[in-house]
Amino acid sequence: MRGLGYVLGQCAVSMLLAAGALRAVQAPAGDPNAVLAAAREAMGGEKRLSAVKTFVATGRTQQVRGDNLVPIEFEISCELPDKYIRRDEIPAQESGPTTIGFNGDALIQLPAAAPPPARAGAPAPTPEQLDAQKRARVTTAKQDFARLTLGMFAASFSSYPLTFSYVGQAEAPQGKADVLEAKGPANFTARLFVYSETHLPIMVSWQGATAPARGRGPAAAPAGGPAPAQPPAVENRIYFADFRDVDGMKFPFRLRRAVGSDTVEETTFDRFRINAKIDAKKFEASK
Repeated sequence: MRGLGYVLGQCAVSMLLAAGALRAVQAPAGDPNAVLAAAREAMGGEKRLSAVKTFVATGRTQQVRGDNLVPIEFEISCELPDKYIRRDEIPAQESGPTTIGFNGDALIQLPAAAPPPARAGAPAPTPEQLDAQKRARVTTAKQDFARLTLGMFAASFSSYPLTFSYVGQAEAPQGKADVLEAKGPANFTARLFVYSETHLPIMVSWQGATAPARGRGPAAAPAGGPAPAQPPAVENRIYFADFRDVDGMKFPFRLRRAVGSDTVEETTFDRFRINAKIDAKKFEASK
């Protein structure tokens, strides 16, 4: 998997963190809209990308859990701009598939998350606390959606709108990457790296904690107790590679996620189905 995109992504991060590695670039190269427009043109053009109303993607993820490499079969179903789910199934386990996503601002989670057990003598979680936990899971799902669609469409959507600014240009021996900063709701901040030669996205990076197990969302505070201590923020990265033609567009068929210096997931897409009809029941919100 260590092609040019991977190597450039690694170098881009190192150069970005080095003092003085980014240099100012004059417009239009310094215009975030121009960088995004060039990326969308390279990925199939505005007309084709704007015509995508739904997509269904299937494939496999290998996830590092402790000393084990866990294989996950997944299906992502999306009805743009505001319906998205990811269904995961681990063949080696008998626990059944899990689904996480959103429909507008409503959570989709199967099976439904059980409330945390109350400590002896502590009150049960209030409805307001349970609602806050649901909203946090929706936010997590929307941020996952935003990072994926940056690599697929070089754009954001109204379900989780982002604003972009030009940061600079990361230089490496293999080439250059334009770096955009994306900001959105709930203090979301990420950086999108676009390879200057091909204009294809190669990486999204952000500061965050080690990823929780899929479908669980943020840790919940024990009923009646203090909130759990938050782990220190570390750099998270998703690398996009192996762009292939799909109905006249270019989509990444390989993703790699790293937390700090460690790879935690590698994803391979088998197929993208564009504008396929999706059963509305898949997007029914959790009760």
